[in-house]
Amino acid sequence: MNLTALAIVAFLLAAVPAGLFLLNLLIYRPLARAPRAKGGSVSVLIPARNEESNLRATLAAVLANHGCDFEVVVLDDHSTDGTAEIVREFARRDTRVRLETGPPLPAGWCGKQHACHILAQLARHPLLVFIDADVRLGPAALARLAAFMECSGAALASGVPRQELGTFSERLLLPLIHFILLGFLPMSAMRRTRWPSLSAGCGQLFVARRAAYRECGGHARLRDSLHDGLKLPRAFREAGFATDLFDATDLATCRMYHTKEETWRGLGKNATEGLAAPGIIVPMTALLIGGQVLPFVLLAFAATLSATGLVLALLAAALAFLPRLVAARLFRQPLGSALLHPLGVVALLVIQWQALIRQRAGKPSVWKGRTYLSAERVKTA
Repeated sequence: MNLTALAIVAFLLAAVPAGLFLLNLLIYRPLARAPRAKGGSVSVLIPARNEESNLRATLAAVLANHGCDFEVVVLDDHSTDGTAEIVREFARRDTRVRLETGPPLPAGWCGKQHACHILAQLARHPLLVFIDADVRLGPAALARLAAFMECSGAALASGVPRQELGTFSERLLLPLIHFILLGFLPMSAMRRTRWPSLSAGCGQLFVARRAAYRECGGHARLRDSLHDGLKLPRAFREAGFATDLFDATDLATCRMYHTKEETWRGLGKNATEGLAAPGIIVPMTALLIGGQVLPFVLLAFAATLSATGLVLALLAAALAFLPRLVAARLFRQPLGSALLHPLGVVALLVIQWQALIRQRAGKPSVWKGRTYLSAERVKTA
């Protein structure tokens, strides 16, 4: 294959996700600002395992919400730090806060899925808002979520909070969440159908109707999974319920990781249930390398390209950058991350392949002090 043919391939593979990204922005929108939800009280459910560094800020942010009746239930999942005492401190000052103690983790369960399963049983209100312990809700977040669910036909909805980024690895890799989500998921088809193959969400923030959650089995359907962002919407859609996505940039913030090691380990822990799944990783690698890296490789050999090849390579590079530059503005991402887009894609693919190789070699994943045989099966508690 000559360089001009490669330039044509690069242009096509860059154009498709760029076009889909822009189309999806018509659907992936911020929630309307509602002064008060008309109905639907909310149970805010927080699984917490050794989260003393996060919980004070998280609980303070939840309790600052207005325009909606709510309770906050925190499940202490066998923490060995001051997690439980922090929740007790808040509960003494505010009756909306409850501390619950998690039962022993059963064999075959992932810790987070079990904690969320227990929390859902303890919830008193018809809307369930699951947040990670490092998510900070805005002061009108719960009212806006409740109002959205009132007018939406969805039984489950999710959005990606604004990611707070510190280390170079965080800034390089985490903004790719929006690029992958909006560049490769046809959201109009997601809304029109109940196809499980179009499942998507962010495990940091989910809102669900309790009745639908119970009917579809909720987190019990993904008990051995480390990827609730993908598997929970799939459980709802397999049961015939609609799921939806929204832009949570102005609704919540999250500092997911704090070091390079956490970032790489965190992105790799559930990779084999997503991009690194054996049936997906090869075509996704080809799509990402071909559309997001190849254009810049071709430009490095610009002197050897034909005039047509050079124009196509330039257009492909522009199309590769376009979604990232738009995302930097809309989702408050670092401009430097967008400009390093090809490097970020390569690093992401390295993590995916490492995860697959580790799984095939039988090496366990370790997360929150628990060891899992793979991204799917629990080994020990």
